[in-house]
Amino acid sequence: MVGKKVIITGVPGVGKTTVVTEALKKLKQEGIEYQSINFGTFMFDVAKADGTVNDRDQMRTLDRTVQKRLQQRAAQEIAKIPGNVLIDTHASVKTPKGYLAGLPEWVLREIMPDLIVLVETEDDQILMRRLSDDTRSRDKEGSKAIAEHQQFNRAIAAAYSMLTGCTIKMITNADFLLDRAADEMAAVLR
Repeated sequence: MVGKKVIITGVPGVGKTTVVTEALKKLKQEGIEYQSINFGTFMFDVAKADGTVNDRDQMRTLDRTVQKRLQQRAAQEIAKIPGNVLIDTHASVKTPKGYLAGLPEWVLREIMPDLIVLVETEDDQILMRRLSDDTRSRDKEGSKAIAEHQQFNRAIAAAYSMLTGCTIKMITNADFLLDRAADEMAAVLR
């Protein structure tokens, strides 16, 4: 069965996982199924299976060449999955030295997504969500830095689209409007 490969991205604290979970519930009621994959977890599973690492914390310490090989192998395995696949990952990663592409060329060429969805909202809403979430340890930054990260995600998503020919959809996950965001997400996943 040929299916869709959809990449879902958003800055930390935007509520991407919440929107995806609600959208997938709606689609399941219609008989539409997606296999949801977290790219980082999938990459760790590949590394663990071949004996490269024993625990997830070791992933950060791997040589860049090894990381690249693992990213490509994970992408190759994801590309083989039949049916509809939703890949949860970061469009970009903010590092002390600047932004890093979350989906390098060797990953995109393997997966060849049909669609990239950017989950976004107002910067101050993301800041408040981060500050009130005791379950996560996130970088401390203000709404100006969050705005910059969201703008960079849009720019890099455009580059990803140029490379793969996929479309880009932006979905707003505003406070108190989760159902609207989930409906919009479900509509693009149909």
